[in-house]
Amino acid sequence: MRTSAVIAGVGMTRFARHEEVGLKALGADAVRAALADAGVEASRLEAAWVGNAAAGVVTGQECIRGEVILRGMGIGQLPVVNVENACASGSTALNQACAMVTAGCHDVVLVLGVEKLYHPDKQRTFRAFSGGVDVELLEQILAALRASAGEQGGGDGGAGRSRSMFMDIYAAAARHHMAAYGTTVEDFAAVAAKNSLHGSRNPRAQFQQVLTVAEVLAAPMIAPPLTRPMCSPIGDGAAAAVVVSSRMARMLGVRVPVHVRSSVLRSGWDHAPDEPGVAELCAQVAYTESGLGPDDVDVVELHDASAPAELMAYESLGLCAKGDGKRLVREGATQLGGRIPVNTSGGLLRKGHPVGATGVAQVVELTEQLQGRAGARQVPGATVALAHNGGGNIGVDAAALCVTVLTR
Repeated sequence: MRTSAVIAGVGMTRFARHEEVGLKALGADAVRAALADAGVEASRLEAAWVGNAAAGVVTGQECIRGEVILRGMGIGQLPVVNVENACASGSTALNQACAMVTAGCHDVVLVLGVEKLYHPDKQRTFRAFSGGVDVELLEQILAALRASAGEQGGGDGGAGRSRSMFMDIYAAAARHHMAAYGTTVEDFAAVAAKNSLHGSRNPRAQFQQVLTVAEVLAAPMIAPPLTRPMCSPIGDGAAAAVVVSSRMARMLGVRVPVHVRSSVLRSGWDHAPDEPGVAELCAQVAYTESGLGPDDVDVVELHDASAPAELMAYESLGLCAKGDGKRLVREGATQLGGRIPVNTSGGLLRKGHPVGATGVAQVVELTEQLQGRAGARQVPGATVALAHNGGGNIGVDAAALCVTVLTR
């Protein structure tokens, strides 16, 4: 979708373990920050899209999640659309909000992504993640993961019991990539180390310790070849954006407007493992709609739910050829100071992954990058940014995926 929407303001909480803070308080903090950043009163909002994936399982708030959060801070009357699309929930909320602004239905809207994943009963969190696949095939999927792990020396069969089953899905993909393209576990460790450096410069990141490649490799094994720092942690947090029409951006006097040039949402389909999939499709459409290409992009926030996922996304987004993701890592191209910095926020690996908030948090980071206010993480002169965020898994592909192109 080619859009004419503008990001007028953004805000987010720190992603962390907020055990004593509820969904309502987290969401309210992010909304207030975004409204203040945009210089807009809550009374100017005409609609809201609220992305959340797991509250039904983790907190018990199965319905009216957005209404509860907004009413808790005194915001009512406006239409609220609750959006669930697994890890792509926040990105999908932004996509739909931009569509309605572009269509002329609204001039000022709110996008909120919010999630609480920490719970005393860890099985609740694992159950929430298990809902990101076809649950009618859940036992079959777990059996296939155990078989793959056993055949390839890939773990203890703890998928869905002692860890999120998605780490086993990523581990299987990593082992395939290593066998097919000569990627090494050190390459994956380098991605995690790079993101730890970026996260150390982000005061809103959940983890801020800088790790070396050796430290990443020496960490506890989760699902071979993935050690703990190669796996995104769960988290609690919220991120918000005020989205306005071009006309309203001029009326409000938005000093440095960030334009949403394209927002492409697609679902996966059945295809061979090595054939282009939904990420390639979304990227291709987004580049065409925006009139830009991978060589034009200055900074990227992408879905590094695991370190291998980041490396493979380089290839899907056209930042390099298929199988060449390892080359970008080895050259330092995706580190701050490199040719195409990726996950300057620390990514999911270090910023954390409160899944419903992740997609909006990516846009918060990229908006601040394009406006030149990312501090120690700033990419000099950034004018084009790209966000990539996937959700769920069916077969060999993401269930849903969104690619967004932003420009200053």
